Amino acid sequence: MSTDPHPASRPQLILIPGLLNDAGLWRDQLAGLAALADCRVADITRGESMQALADSVLADAAPTFALAGFSLGGYVAQEIARRAPQRIERLALLDTTIRPDTPARAALRRSHEQLVRLQGTFNAFGDRMLDTYLAPAHRHDEALIGRIRAMTSRLGSEVFLRQSGLVREDGAAVLQSLDCPLLIACGEQDLLTPLAAHREMAALNPRARLVVIPDSGHLAPMENPSAVTQALADWLQEPGEPCRPGVSHARQTPA
Repeated sequence: MSTDPHPASRPQLILIPGLLNDAGLWRDQLAGLAALADCRVADITRGESMQALADSVLADAAPTFALAGFSLGGYVAQEIARRAPQRIERLALLDTTIRPDTPARAALRRSHEQLVRLQGTFNAFGDRMLDTYLAPAHRHDEALIGRIRAMTSRLGSEVFLRQSGLVREDGAAVLQSLDCPLLIACGEQDLLTPLAAHREMAALNPRARLVVIPDSGHLAPMENPSAVTQALADWLQEPGEPCRPGVSHARQTPA
């Protein structure tokens, strides 16, 4: 986990990146939120299971902390909330999902893994996925694409295969059980984890606030960094008690 050189009187904020992402994903948020929080970026490149990743984050964390997970990092954040909800002061889930892989999605993931295992295809895989990850307006932004390619190159195929193979569990019950400030944020043009799914997530808990990030696809923290930073700043300053587990907020439908 990356460290802040200044001792923290501010709350700790743990930022969890997604698949084939590192601290570069959160570059602008790290700068923009420094006055509000002691920001740390979790390393989720080494564990062989969601449980192992969650334990590694918890081992390096303060006794209580704010937690934000992006994409795959959202699954890790859900596992942390499942294992140690009493340590979470507030939770943010960005461009992610609470649903497990469908059989079709799991099969697609396996086919991607097979492609990556073929020598020389890893970078080509990343390039082809850009149309899925980015909003149309950003698909020819060479500076942004360069940052994305640099991240995937730094992490490489072994990290991709390890992260792709992680089992994604259903997080609906976790989200329903928490009673603390919850931010659900999604790029308006996210094709990978669409806005409709985030609306469903927000509906599971009355403490949840849904923020739609304009002019963004799946990589909202990089595509519209100022809007994501503002959403996280508002969430960090939202009054509320730390997460308290054990209270179901499932909404009842009339008989």
